[in-house]
Amino acid sequence: MILTVPAHGDPTIAYPPTRRDDVVETQFGVSVADPYRWLENDVRVDGAVRDWVTAQNKATQAYLDTLPGRDILAARMKRLYDYARTGVPRKGGGRYFYTRNSGLQNQSPLYVREGLEGKERLLLDPNALAKDGATALAEWEVSEDGRYLLYAVQDGGTDWRILRVVDVDSGRTLDDRVEWVKYSGLSWANDGQGFYYSRFDAPAGDATFQATVENQRVWYHALGTAQAEDRLVYATPDRPRLGHVAEVTDDGRWLLVTSSEGTDERYALTLIPLVGEDRTARPLVKGLKNDWAFIGNVGDLFYFRTDLRAPRGRIVRLDAASARPRAQPIVAESRDTLSGASMIGGRIVLAYLSDARTVAKLVERDGKPVGNVPLPGIGTAIGFSRRPADSESFFSFASYTDPSVVYRYDVATNVARVWSRPRLAFDPGDFQTDQLFYPSKDGTQIPLFLIRRRDVAASGKAAPTILYGYGGFNIAQTPGFNPTRLAWLEQGGAVAIANLRGGGEYGKAWHDAGRLSHKQNVFDDFIAAAEFLNAKGYAAKGQIAIEGRSNGGLLVGAVTNQRPDLFAAALPAVGVMDMLRFDRFTAGRYWVDDYGYPSKEADFRTLLSYSPYHTIREGADYPAILVTTADTDDRVVPGHSFKYTAALQHAQIGDRPHLIRIETRAGHGSGKPVDKTIAEFADMYAFAARWTGLTIRDPGDQ
Repeated sequence: MILTVPAHGDPTIAYPPTRRDDVVETQFGVSVADPYRWLENDVRVDGAVRDWVTAQNKATQAYLDTLPGRDILAARMKRLYDYARTGVPRKGGGRYFYTRNSGLQNQSPLYVREGLEGKERLLLDPNALAKDGATALAEWEVSEDGRYLLYAVQDGGTDWRILRVVDVDSGRTLDDRVEWVKYSGLSWANDGQGFYYSRFDAPAGDATFQATVENQRVWYHALGTAQAEDRLVYATPDRPRLGHVAEVTDDGRWLLVTSSEGTDERYALTLIPLVGEDRTARPLVKGLKNDWAFIGNVGDLFYFRTDLRAPRGRIVRLDAASARPRAQPIVAESRDTLSGASMIGGRIVLAYLSDARTVAKLVERDGKPVGNVPLPGIGTAIGFSRRPADSESFFSFASYTDPSVVYRYDVATNVARVWSRPRLAFDPGDFQTDQLFYPSKDGTQIPLFLIRRRDVAASGKAAPTILYGYGGFNIAQTPGFNPTRLAWLEQGGAVAIANLRGGGEYGKAWHDAGRLSHKQNVFDDFIAAAEFLNAKGYAAKGQIAIEGRSNGGLLVGAVTNQRPDLFAAALPAVGVMDMLRFDRFTAGRYWVDDYGYPSKEADFRTLLSYSPYHTIREGADYPAILVTTADTDDRVVPGHSFKYTAALQHAQIGDRPHLIRIETRAGHGSGKPVDKTIAEFADMYAFAARWTGLTIRDPGDQ
């Protein structure tokens, strides 16, 4: 398949031929060609798409096999992954439940202890569910008394879930089986005899993994019964686009149903009594206007984190006994973004984002300050599970160079102690993280984390850099440990993570500034990050590879089209690449909150202006591009990446490689086995190293 060797020394690839169809549609007077629409078809159903995938993977693998250092990176990533890591425990009765991975297990098994110091017992090992390790333990919940474990099975990375139940005493999986669950909460009734969940109707025909989903309903499943006997609890057939998640309050008196229509944190709240004769559902908060995150209740008084009249969040209380509940302020809005809150032991733990780093505070239930929760440094805290009657809780803390350490936290004393700390195959002290700020195109200051080896930072020299971004859906990019990135850092490379507008770092205004008609701000922020790295000498020209996943894959595709001269390599993963048809598949209809409606003219023109599939610049000299996706991704269907890659390979955009790596038996990312993750990132980072000039050396030769 190698034709010639151009000046830069890499083989030119003869891309597999891709059929181009004469598909043109006119929208709002604009003719839009879509020659690769046939690649939207499901690989499980369409043989032509399956053959295309096979041919593309063959061509890509042939190229990847020529890359120096790929095996070294894979081996080092495997070693860096090989450490025991424990999840944040949850309590049921006197038992403690948690996941723990011994190191290289594809999926993390779940264990139980009788009491805090009890001997641990393996309760569920998802590695036994599939030979290829691609069947994962997804969401799970423990009954109040600790007798039962409800868990969700995720096969091959799909968003669909199958619910099962384990008897904790015997370790036996019960016969109960619930299917067609997606985007659901899981909540036990307080008596432990059944649970509440949300599901959709079974998809028709071959549409299981591509059809949009509507009419989500809340159901109750009684243990020991068939799914067909489940009781319908809540539905809105007159508003089929609403989704519903149900949660039993800690006192067992109420079922709180949170309803939404898209990805925005705009919710309606409904209360259903679970005691007494009257089980009539009644609204607590009407409309879809604000974020409402339930913290806990004391009788009829319900506590929430909300952005009602507080774009960066505050704590309020609603009286459910009132005919017209009004928000009573408990904790006022602060300059930092309130990202989470938990009611524990009669107090409230508040988690804030301060320039994308976690700061936690403790207050009384009336909002009176107690003090700061002790955190070990700059990083991200996750956990603080909500058990209002118990002063004990757990959280994990991680940074870019420190894996998660689990802490046991006592709310009564405001003391946190290490409960589980991993043993590592590296010294975190060899690395440093700097938080920098740079101006975007319009002058807005954007935070950026820069991670390097200490000696690389001290040298003052430019380093090949992976620049990562997301910028959407109110999701903040906060510090977290990733062994694959560490392998890049050990080789002398740098990693830069930009906190772009569209994310959740600074509340509602920051999110709004990077979506809908303002989406170009996100691209400008990312381009400005690369220019800043070049201007300040952190990375020289030709040393930056950009990476992003999902909405971040869209980001990478868009900025590559806008500034192909700025980047040496691009790594768009599972990206949304056709902005005119994203809402026609699976979860895509939810994304209109961030992207807009392709069917509305103003939104259509904005979307067309940056859609990666439609804005490839013929005649420009493009960076090397390695697209990654999975053939069974049912979140962002792989047709996005297939069509985008076909368009890249057809265009005259230079002789650098423009390839696609298509994983099998994998989805959008969650539940991916460790071995597949290592293989994917070894390929991606070897590709980035080749084009940014990072020399990969065997650790034994250094």
